[in-house]
Amino acid sequence: MAVFNKFDSFVEAVAEKVHNLGSDQLTIALTNTAPVAGNSLLANITEITYTNLSTRNLSTTASSQTSGLYKLVVSDITLTSTGGSTGPFRYVVVYNSTAAGGPLVGFFDYGSSITLLSGESLTVDFDQVNGLLTIQ
Repeated sequence: MAVFNKFDSFVEAVAEKVHNLGSDQLTIALTNTAPVAGNSLLANITEITYTNLSTRNLSTTASSQTSGLYKLVVSDITLTSTGGSTGPFRYVVVYNSTAAGGPLVGFFDYGSSITLLSGESLTVDFDQVNGLLTIQ
């Protein structure tokens, strides 16, 4: 998977209790328009249409700290297109769908546009050892 890029506003949102990463629902948004670090809410992202796509909700498997290092681990997710194509998209954006406005967390750049035809899948492979993100 590509490198995780956090949005600038994420740091402030964590400090001001916008996110509860242990219990809030994190979700994936897909876009073919490059996000920028200054984006802060889901409305800043030009999303694709999800009509033919399976669920985009992430499952948190670990949210804990050890010796002052917090780590958030989420399960891999397989996105499957059914009944038509999905895309194109290049960027996988993680946002908090529990908090008002859908504050953004970060994104991955797949390097080129992807279109899933009906019946095709893409597995978003999150790092199970190092986590989606760490805070120290």
